[in-house]
Amino acid sequence: MKQNLALLSILLVGFFSLDCAGTQQDTIAKTQNVDFLIDQGRLNWEQRTDSLALKNAEHFISLAYERRPTQLDLAILYGQILYTRGLFIEKNIETQNGLFLKGSQLCRNAVLNHPEFSIIYKRAQGDSSFKMLSAIAEAPPSVVPGLFWWATNLARYLNTKPVIERLNHRELLEVMMHRILSLEPGYHYSGPYRFFGSMYTRIPGVELSHSETYFNQALSANPEYLGNAVHMAEFYHQKSGNREQFHSMLNGVIEADPTSHPEIMAENLFYQDRARMLLSKESSLFE
Repeated sequence: MKQNLALLSILLVGFFSLDCAGTQQDTIAKTQNVDFLIDQGRLNWEQRTDSLALKNAEHFISLAYERRPTQLDLAILYGQILYTRGLFIEKNIETQNGLFLKGSQLCRNAVLNHPEFSIIYKRAQGDSSFKMLSAIAEAPPSVVPGLFWWATNLARYLNTKPVIERLNHRELLEVMMHRILSLEPGYHYSGPYRFFGSMYTRIPGVELSHSETYFNQALSANPEYLGNAVHMAEFYHQKSGNREQFHSMLNGVIEADPTSHPEIMAENLFYQDRARMLLSKESSLFE
C-alpha cells in the first residue's frame, strides 16, 4: 500500500512538473511570437513609402497590439502608422477620420495605463475631466510621445468636424501640447510648434499672428523637416489668403532633396507628395 502511494506521488509530481514546464514554454512562445510581430512591423515601417510595406507594418503591429495593448511604444508606433495612412494614403474623408480617431484612442489608452502616469492621475482631485487635465499638466517625460500622437491624431480627426466640436476639445489639446512644450519642445522636429500653428487657424477668435509665430519657430528650428513648411502652407497661408506664399513654399518643398536627411527621408517624401496634391487644388483653395 505504501509503495503504491509513493508511486502515485512520484507520478503526480511528474505530471505537475510537465504541466508547469508546458505552461512556461507556452508563455515563452507567446512572448517570442509577439516580439517577432513587432520586429516585422518595424522592418516594414522603415520601408513605409512603399504602400505594401505600410500595409504590412499595420498588419503586424495591429496583431502585436492586440496582445500588448498597454505597451506605450507599441501604441505610439501603431498611432503613427494610422496617422500616416490617414494623412498620406487614404482619400476618403470618413476612412481618414476613422484612422485618426482610432490612433488617438489607442495612444490615449496607453498613456492612461502607463504606470508613471496612472499614479499621477489617481492622486488628482476633482471630476473626471479635471482629473485628466490636472494629470496631463503634470505628466512625466516618459509619456511625451504618447501625448503627442494622441493629440496629433485627435486634432486631425477634429479638423473636418464642426467648430463646436473643436472648441470642446481645445482645452485638452492645449494642455497636452503645452506639457510637451515644457518637457521636450523639439519633439518630432518641433512638433508642438507645428501643432499649435495648425490648431490656431482652426479655432475662431484666435489671432492668425499666433499661428504664424508658432510656424516660424518650427521652421527656424527644423527647416529640414518638410512637414513644417507643408503645414504652414496648408493651414496658415491658406487661411490668411497668402496665395503667393502658399505657392512658393510648396514649390520649395517639392524642389528639396529628400535624401539630404536620410533619417526623415520617408516623411519628406510623403510631404512632397502632399505638397503636389495641395498645389493641384490651389485654384479651388483660394476661390
